[in-house]
Amino acid sequence: MTPAARDLPAAASGSSVSAPPPGSPGERGGRRAGGGRFGALGPAVFVVLWSSAFIAGIPGVRAAPPLLLMTARFAVAGALLAGYALAVRAPWPRGRALAHVAVSGLLVQAVQFGCFYSALGLGLPAAVVSLVQGLNPVVILLTARLLGERISGRQALGFALGAAGVVLAVADRVSLSGWGVVLCLAGLAGLSAGTLYQQRHVRDMDVRTGTAVQLLAAAPAVGLACLATGTPRVSDWAAFGASVGWMVLVNSIAAFILLNSMLRRLPASRVSTVFFMTPSVTAVLAWLLAGQALHPLAVAGLALGAAGVLLANRRPAAR
Repeated sequence: MTPAARDLPAAASGSSVSAPPPGSPGERGGRRAGGGRFGALGPAVFVVLWSSAFIAGIPGVRAAPPLLLMTARFAVAGALLAGYALAVRAPWPRGRALAHVAVSGLLVQAVQFGCFYSALGLGLPAAVVSLVQGLNPVVILLTARLLGERISGRQALGFALGAAGVVLAVADRVSLSGWGVVLCLAGLAGLSAGTLYQQRHVRDMDVRTGTAVQLLAAAPAVGLACLATGTPRVSDWAAFGASVGWMVLVNSIAAFILLNSMLRRLPASRVSTVFFMTPSVTAVLAWLLAGQALHPLAVAGLALGAAGVLLANRRPAAR
């Protein structure tokens, strides 16, 4: 993928996506917009929204099988987003583009969250799950050449600091189980592969209809897996409903629309660095919302991860 293709600008909210020719005034303006206010605020907001899913998921996996929880999340969120997209007459992907969007949804939604929340259901701590998810930037770094991206020495140092921050954030809370680790690694593979796949094949999809297709493709796949692996049963409907409601509105709709917007505006390696912050932000949210102690190592991990993100995202000064 060429440098120009990496920095395709996004259309304004509520309009269809149409990429201007590389090197045109519209293309250059889009890159400036992508690296400006959105580039500063978008990742920060995304990290908070994304991290909240780990807090919401804890009561959810106690109330019902994790795959049932994910099936409800994907189905409800997909239906709501599809209804909104139809109401505003957003453009839907067709033909080969539709297939690519569905594949990216199966990877980023079904594989990633099906595996991560199954690991939570097996008792793996949320901090450990977020640790594995936070290693996504390292995987993206190792495969960045597939996207034609160049990684500078300063960016590489940023990735190293970010990875160290991830480890520090959960160093005093690690408790591993064999199958839980396997599921976490499978979830990481789904996230990384889906990110790369989307960047290569469907970067310019409309975020409303594209996210709806991804969710609706993931729902039946995870539902079939749920039926195949056990009996769907809810033991606490209040906890189940609250967990699904939060993950639908905040995580599956708001966070993924923002994620897809970032993937269209920014290089994959830059977007992936925000996952370095997830373990520490999860610890902070757990302290604020669940009364869990905020350990000194989590604070140190937050600071180190932030430094890594800043270094990895910093661009050389124009000459």
